[in-house]
This record gives sequence, structure tokens and C-alpha cells, in this order.
Amino acid sequence: MSQLAGIIAVLACTLFAGAAVYINLVEHPARLACGTEIAARQWAASYKRATLMQAPLAVLATIAGILRWLLTGGSLWLVGSICIFLVVPFTLLVILPTNHRLLEPGRDRASAETRALLMTWGQLHGVRTALSLLASLLLVYALVQP
Repeated sequence: MSQLAGIIAVLACTLFAGAAVYINLVEHPARLACGTEIAARQWAASYKRATLMQAPLAVLATIAGILRWLLTGGSLWLVGSICIFLVVPFTLLVILPTNHRLLEPGRDRASAETRALLMTWGQLHGVRTALSLLASLLLVYALVQP
């Protein structure tokens, strides 16, 4: 049971991290290269879909990692679980206001303000990417320890 919990934690966390890295290094720069109006429209569609994938992965990784820690100990499981969990409150407290502004009805999607919000969003998402990469490294390392 503890081994399964560890594998689930690592899988969910690394899937989250992989998607986050892709968004920061590929998807977001590509959308910005299409012009602000198109970028804002594409961001909105992508945001809705990514939320359905990434939120459950972060929660699953957290629960499985904490379960593994409770069953076997090992501070790496706890620290890695906390790191991936931190993307949730960071998203709700720091990123969500930017998301709401980008999605507000009547927003001029071609404006300089929208472009600035998209740039800010990319930087904020980078924090989630860094947290998920750190969590992934910790959890993978914890998994391969004898």
C-alpha cells in the first residue's frame, strides 16, 4: 500500500510538472506570438481545460504523498507533498485575481492592459512550475531511496 501511494504521488506530481513546464516553455510563448487578442482568447480556452487536469493532479499528488509519509515516514514525502500542495493556495490567492481580470466580460482583448495581464500570468504560472518541479524531484528521490 505504501509503495502504491508513493508511485501515485510521483506520477501525479510529475504529470502536473510536465504540463506546467510545457505551458511555460511552449504554449504561453506561442500564444503570445499570435497577438494579444488571439492570445487572450486561446488563454481562456486553455485555462478552463488545464484547470480540469492540473487541480486534481495537485490534490492527488498531495494526498498520496502524505499517505506515504504517514505509512512509512521520511521527511522527503512530507516536504514534496507540501511543495505540490502549495500550488493550490498560490493559485487561489495570487493567480486567480489575474485570471478573473483576464476573463471579465467586456475586456478589450487586444489592449495593452490585456497583454500585460497575460505576461503577468505567465510569470505567476512559473512559480507553480517551479514548485511542481521541486516537488517532483523530492518525491522521485524519496521513491528511489532504499
